[in-house]
Amino acid sequence: MLVETVRKTGLDQAISAALAPWRKPRAVHDPGKILVDLAVAVALGGDCLADIAMLRAEPAVFGPVASDPTVSRLVDILATAGKEALTAIRSARSEVRQLAWTLAGNRAPNTGGQVIVDLDGVLVVSHSDKQDAAPTWKKTYGHHPLMGFVDHGPGGTGEPVAALLRPGNAGSNTAADHIEATRLALTQLPKKYRRGRQTLIRCDSAGGTHEFVAWLARRGRWLSYSVGMVITGAIHQHVLKIPASAWTPALETGGEVRDGAWVAELTGDILQGWPKGMRLIVRKERPHPGAQLRITDADGMRVTCFATNTADRPIAQLELRHRLRARAEDRIRAARATGLRNLPLHDTAQNKIWLEIVQIALDLLAWMPMLALTGQARLWEPRRLRFRLFSAAGQLVTTGRRRILRLARHWPWTDEVTTALERLALLPNPG
Repeated sequence: MLVETVRKTGLDQAISAALAPWRKPRAVHDPGKILVDLAVAVALGGDCLADIAMLRAEPAVFGPVASDPTVSRLVDILATAGKEALTAIRSARSEVRQLAWTLAGNRAPNTGGQVIVDLDGVLVVSHSDKQDAAPTWKKTYGHHPLMGFVDHGPGGTGEPVAALLRPGNAGSNTAADHIEATRLALTQLPKKYRRGRQTLIRCDSAGGTHEFVAWLARRGRWLSYSVGMVITGAIHQHVLKIPASAWTPALETGGEVRDGAWVAELTGDILQGWPKGMRLIVRKERPHPGAQLRITDADGMRVTCFATNTADRPIAQLELRHRLRARAEDRIRAARATGLRNLPLHDTAQNKIWLEIVQIALDLLAWMPMLALTGQARLWEPRRLRFRLFSAAGQLVTTGRRRILRLARHWPWTDEVTTALERLALLPNPG
């Protein structure tokens, strides 16, 4: 299924063309094929370069696979090339993403007229003194990448569009990092979504800085945003002055009223110094049993706040939209299970290449369900896909000029496998 997804989206051709400058004369293995093989190995559960051996053991499915020394040399070569190699890989991914969304039709994440990009940081623990590893704010040791994911909504998962490798002590409220991650994310989207209100940038309070919000709202860019804000003393005082009649019940995803939660909008001098058109919306909710209140909470209620420039929707709907940013935590969990549990290489330049490999693997794990699976199966995370679909025992039989894949009839998810392969086979070939 993954190999067919690679072929139908043209990922193998695009990566090979992008990495052509790094192919040596008379080389046996194509650099693009090696990189895609690594991504497939990571998608299947590998977490280091040597796990490509899983593919090498089955040439009838994956074709000729490079040896471990050849794989290591390629990663070193691409790491030495630095930004040039990263740009080439990212350009190829962007090109393929547009084709994958076109093939998906009304199942693509842009069919609702808006693309939502969630930004969030990830802590990657290191157990050795790797380059740029440093103590983190959680008293661990490692790196603190900033990632961006396109949200597929309630009917799907999500796909990575940015990964900015940072030291473990990188600050959360670093506007420059959020701007750079957003730039990376926008270049991954189809051109018409790289500026304008049809693209929503969503993040937690780590992105709630004057510089980042002003950059999002700058003329010529005009991106929509929904950015969490830190509850400052000034905001806290304004919340205490909100009359009871100004609070509106919060909503659940089904449209029903959320019990014990209310939202209100702050106006007046609290918005001075922020971009024109920004709205500041606060939410108060009864804390869950055992939750610890903060000094910025009010009247026994947990208070949160976010900023947005969307003007044509009720504040309860805007608050629900911002709260759904929590789906980014699911994307991070999937990334940890797909090569981001640790950074296996020593140098930062090498680990940047590894991050691109991880993103390609996550792309495949998002595109394959988008193109081939239906119903609840499209919501399955990587661990479940591996357990139910990728680990199904099969036998390849060659008879005459035909190759037949035999699957166990009693395997509970054989129908999902065969249906997925049939749906992929019906897609047009690239080119």
